[in-house]
Amino acid sequence: MRSADSRDKLIVATSENDANLLYATRFFAPDAFILLIHRGRKLLVMSDLEIDRARQQAEVHSVLSRSKLERRLEKLGEKMPDTASVLCLLLSERRIRSVSVPEDFPVGLAEKLRAKSIRLHVTPSPFFEQRECKRADEIRHIERALRAAEAGMEAGIEMIRQSRVHASGTLLWNGSRLTAEDVKQRVSATILDRGCVAAHTIVACGDQGCDPHNEGSGPLKAHQSIILDIFPRSQSSGYWGDITRTVVKGKASERLKAIFQAVKHGQEIALKQIKAGVNGSAVHQSVQDYFKQAGFKTGRRNGRMEGFFHGTGHGVGLEIHEAPRLSSRANGRLRAGQVVTVEPGLYYPGLGAVRLEDLVVVTSTSSRNLTKFPKYLEL
Repeated sequence: MRSADSRDKLIVATSENDANLLYATRFFAPDAFILLIHRGRKLLVMSDLEIDRARQQAEVHSVLSRSKLERRLEKLGEKMPDTASVLCLLLSERRIRSVSVPEDFPVGLAEKLRAKSIRLHVTPSPFFEQRECKRADEIRHIERALRAAEAGMEAGIEMIRQSRVHASGTLLWNGSRLTAEDVKQRVSATILDRGCVAAHTIVACGDQGCDPHNEGSGPLKAHQSIILDIFPRSQSSGYWGDITRTVVKGKASERLKAIFQAVKHGQEIALKQIKAGVNGSAVHQSVQDYFKQAGFKTGRRNGRMEGFFHGTGHGVGLEIHEAPRLSSRANGRLRAGQVVTVEPGLYYPGLGAVRLEDLVVVTSTSSRNLTKFPKYLEL
């Protein structure tokens, strides 16, 4: 029996949205195209719109014209050749009857291929196992996206820093109320100038920040925690950066200061434990144990979760959330070359929320922190 790695591989997707296809080809295209890896050689089937660009830019061995394949099918009697027909011609000419496909392979296309006696072996993630451990050039791409994220963070925090505190407690910018939307616009523009796109940036003030994925909206207020979580994607490489900081414009309460210090220390605990061979669940458990021992309880109160109720981190690469995980559900050991976030947080409605996030590379003996942006609370 052939192993999953030795089987021919097939992907049909848009590389702008499919990390496996982008990883294999290093070619961005907005429309779906075909990648066949046969006996270790990569073959693309492209539309006439993209074929010349693919031949120049894609890191593959050959590029075929889809329109030429369709014309051959029409001569064989196919009136309206579709993707399944093109694939069957492509596979039959190479005497391929069985291919490995990713778990998100289009269902409708899979049914048509199986109806034509093509055997599909669905391969669970990772489709390309080597994607998890980043090469030096991939780490450089991630660092560039992270530098853009840090520039956006600096711009956003500086806007908050320069705001005035109104008697009502609302922050003012150029005479008007400073809103989460204002800060996100400044962050996005700064990052775009650096060749990256930041979507769904989080600028969440007060209790909004107690829902970790609440993007935040409306006026920002003094003396309350403001979580800024920024995760841009490079337009040229497709790799992501990720960073979170928490600040207060004005004076933080003593309890909020204690939460900040606890999260900072919890992150340091995780950073010290991360290295190749360590289970991600063990790193997460250490942070949970510390928070519990320090008196920061996790549980449901008044129908809402509070404390530390998400994972400590996740992998970052051509996807913003990919393997491995640092969480209670992590079931594998870390490997050198993996890039992961370290982002513990504490969330207490009525008091505030704090999350701090750095991006690190796992090494054989420790971790290397890629993040340079400082951590401070009060502005």
